[in-house]
Amino acid sequence: MPVVRCLALALAAALAACVGCKSRTGSPDVVVYTSVDQVFSEPVFRDFEKSSGVRVRAVYDTEETKSTGVLNRLIAEGAHPLADVFWSGDSVRPFQLIKRGFVEPYSSPAASGLPASARAPDRTWTGFAARARVLIVNKTKVAAAEMPRSVSDMVSPQWRGKVAIANPLYGTTTMHVAALFAVWGEDKTKSFLNGLKANQARIASSNGEVKRLVVSGEVSWGIADTDDAHEAQRESSDIEVVYPDQDGMGVLVIPTATVVLRGCPHPDQAKKLVDYLVSAEVEQKMASTAAHMPLRPGVVAPPSVRTATSVKSMQVDYGRVAFEMEAQQAWLRQWMGM
Repeated sequence: MPVVRCLALALAAALAACVGCKSRTGSPDVVVYTSVDQVFSEPVFRDFEKSSGVRVRAVYDTEETKSTGVLNRLIAEGAHPLADVFWSGDSVRPFQLIKRGFVEPYSSPAASGLPASARAPDRTWTGFAARARVLIVNKTKVAAAEMPRSVSDMVSPQWRGKVAIANPLYGTTTMHVAALFAVWGEDKTKSFLNGLKANQARIASSNGEVKRLVVSGEVSWGIADTDDAHEAQRESSDIEVVYPDQDGMGVLVIPTATVVLRGCPHPDQAKKLVDYLVSAEVEQKMASTAAHMPLRPGVVAPPSVRTATSVKSMQVDYGRVAFEMEAQQAWLRQWMGM
């Protein structure tokens, strides 16, 4: 049996054994799967434990699984979940659980300050603490007068071999490409992607690799997430961040999202955790520690972090983006030569 499968089965057995177990306070634990980076999500869970007395047992995604590892586990566990809550790093992958009937609708009273666009009408998911897909530019390679302003600038001949984007089969790049299919349509999006190849764009392994290529000057600019851009600016004073398409379709904003699993072992504790996650307090924490954009008006972000209300956002239906993400996988695999 492959080692990876053995480890997965061992962890599943361990979680199954803890269903119904009690924390030191006498309250049941809550089990959460998350694709939010552990360095940012774990402190949030620890703060929740202190304030609630409920112990959090967390399963984290890894850089290698690119937001799909815990999701695939949730799908595999199906109607008999070991987890209580899924905290997704984006607002699209939960739809793969929703369409399979694995989500229990829950409208958290703590979500009242969030915009309507961040709360599902059917109460299946709640979005908060967002990232945006931005341009990371090395100012030593790009003159101020030539600063890119649009995602579509990646196919301009002047940037031949000088731009980078992460593999569109994984992570937030998958969602970004799916959003382009939803907004631009199939013909224009495929033309854009083929144009990237023709323009010799670097296809990086991850958003973190895009950041590295730009900071090092191996490429002039690239597309990544706002948390990657924030790290790039901490590493180099030569980095400028551009929120693209402010005169056009707007920048893609990607809220994190949380759902309660239908039939979960600890439904009461699951709702308590969701109440905490969607609170203004957590949006503040995520802005300060992870450079995530607050969706609520009035949450104060650090000077280097834009709020969602301060930019023009791409108008997308996240359900439609989820559909396109699955519908275009075969074509994208072919595009990647797989």
